[in-house]
Amino acid sequence: MGWWKRKWRLAAAVAATGAVGAASVLAAQAWAPPEHKSKWPGLLSGNGIKEATASLDLGPDLERGRAPAFELAEHRRLDAELAALGPQRPGVVDAYVVSAALDSDPVFGREAREAGRVLARRFDAAGRTIVLAGTDGSGPSALPMGNLHSLALALARVAERMDRSEDVLILYVTSHGAPIGIAYHDGDEGFGFLNPARFAAQLASLGIRNRLLILSACYSGTFVPALSGETTALFTAAASDRTSFGCAADNDWTYYGDAMINHALRKPQPLADAATEAVQTIAGWEHKKHFQPSNPQVSIGSGVAVWLKPLDARMPRGATEPVGRSPAGG
Repeated sequence: MGWWKRKWRLAAAVAATGAVGAASVLAAQAWAPPEHKSKWPGLLSGNGIKEATASLDLGPDLERGRAPAFELAEHRRLDAELAALGPQRPGVVDAYVVSAALDSDPVFGREAREAGRVLARRFDAAGRTIVLAGTDGSGPSALPMGNLHSLALALARVAERMDRSEDVLILYVTSHGAPIGIAYHDGDEGFGFLNPARFAAQLASLGIRNRLLILSACYSGTFVPALSGETTALFTAAASDRTSFGCAADNDWTYYGDAMINHALRKPQPLADAATEAVQTIAGWEHKKHFQPSNPQVSIGSGVAVWLKPLDARMPRGATEPVGRSPAGG
């Protein structure tokens, strides 16, 4: 259609619908569907490796072979969990806890569940906690599974419920890792990576600035440059070039989860002291077993005290007992 015909039809529509209708027509004219600005990723061609590498910063995510009934049941579990998330309290610094296992090995399912309980208690987040995890090894999971999609929706729901000017995201993620990020892997059906650039962009788009991020995975220090900030406390199980330990499927905990969550954060001590205790505990275990040090990373921004102080004031005064078997042995 020529430009003059389009112009004539737009003028006729404006005249026919009046001012309100005109605005609707103009809005419709301004909107355009998403354009295909690049070709379909060449994952099945000889250029597959190049295309896959270029997509890493965009957060690769692949689901295959899922049964429709499974998808529906999973949707219902996640929807119920998100709907149950409690509102924030005006004038109170509230913590919102998300604990996610991104791998289907039962060690991560067990760790994410107990981490959710420990963090909810410590940071007064009862009713404002979401746990995303597959099986704990005893049977099918009744929880929404941990994957890149459910994690993104959980974070979006937290951002929707919280007062982003005063409240805090407390996030625990546990899984395997690689130098490019934290792996999502569910049996033979789910694959992907939580990449630092992609994850930082998600948090930025949601406006979540006050945050305590605890990442338990090999090479998780690769997130430090992307996620560190003035109002962020960030703890990782390893440096960007090191593995962490204890992720055997039949373990109750990883080394980092046991030291940081199951021991240090159960005690009524400052957050920085808990991180120091965990780092020292892990160093002792690794030295005893002649492992190459994982070098857990700690980054606490200068503005963290603003939201941490009121949370610490409500910290339970008593410790709780560790649960499960230590991956480091007796």
